[in-house]
Amino acid sequence: MILRWMTVCLVSTLVSLLAYSPTLAGPTLDKVRSAGVVRCGVAEEMAGFASKDGSGRWEGFTVDFCRAVAVAALGDAEKVVFTPLTPASRFPVLLSGKIDLLSHTATLTFGREAGIGVLFAGTYFFDGQTFMVPLKSKVKSFEDLKDATICVEKGTTHLPNLENTFRSRKLTYKPLILSSLPELTKAFFAGQCQAYSADRSQLKTTLLSTAGGAAKYRILAEGISKEPMGPAVRRDDDEWFTLVRWVLYALIEAEERGVTSKNVGTLRQKADDPGLHWFLNSSGKLGKSLGIKPDWAAEIVAQVGNYGEIFERNIGSQGPLKIERGFNRLWMKGGLLYAPPFQ
Repeated sequence: MILRWMTVCLVSTLVSLLAYSPTLAGPTLDKVRSAGVVRCGVAEEMAGFASKDGSGRWEGFTVDFCRAVAVAALGDAEKVVFTPLTPASRFPVLLSGKIDLLSHTATLTFGREAGIGVLFAGTYFFDGQTFMVPLKSKVKSFEDLKDATICVEKGTTHLPNLENTFRSRKLTYKPLILSSLPELTKAFFAGQCQAYSADRSQLKTTLLSTAGGAAKYRILAEGISKEPMGPAVRRDDDEWFTLVRWVLYALIEAEERGVTSKNVGTLRQKADDPGLHWFLNSSGKLGKSLGIKPDWAAEIVAQVGNYGEIFERNIGSQGPLKIERGFNRLWMKGGLLYAPPFQ
């Protein structure tokens, strides 16, 4: 009986030491701290998601996620270096070690995690693929695009989605595969293809950035795929993966608990809810094993905002795209966003 008690105590002590040991921060965080910045790969000039403002400062939904990770890793949302990447180059650049985090409009798929060697830390935007056609077009459904030439970007899930969708309906089409977004939009607007297929958010961005776009083109209501997008890291550092994943969960948890960039300071001091108090003040005790400061979650919200704030100011009601939350609502409001418990 005594031996069993001693064994239990020993195991408990070892688990405790491992949980709080700062030596488990991981090689990526060590490199990030040595460099003083998080190197983040983002999309090429995609309004609402990743683009430069008039002063040359990066802004957007995926950009803000990079900043949130920088707060957790370095305590400062501005300590980020952004690298714009095409869909075809984004994963090779990540795997090469030239960036620490890919915060792109990249879809989480089994093939990418099992075949490429990357890990997605979760889903921060639920989207779907559809088509854009000229307003004068009689196309109402993708089935009306039989034998049509369809513009699609290389290195995306869009081409296999097209192939699967058209093959399942025994329809033929001609893909025009372009290497970059500028090439794709140029070809479509020049009339080289009858339709442009991409994620709905990308099509809305294209309409927004095109003079008179809304008066000349329309996006079909019909969708042909599900596109859960999220941040990706290399499959070589479990600690970094865990840090990035829980940054995403912290943004969602903050919105769920009503914690915003404006009230987080007050709530940290006066939170009566034990769960909220733990989230803002005590979860840092467990974060020590990843090298995170005790106030990491509260500081992320203070500097960047919660998920809802990031969504609305970049791609929602306050942003240029005016995208409805839809599936990107919290789970208790009919959406798919859900954060695991923080205790």
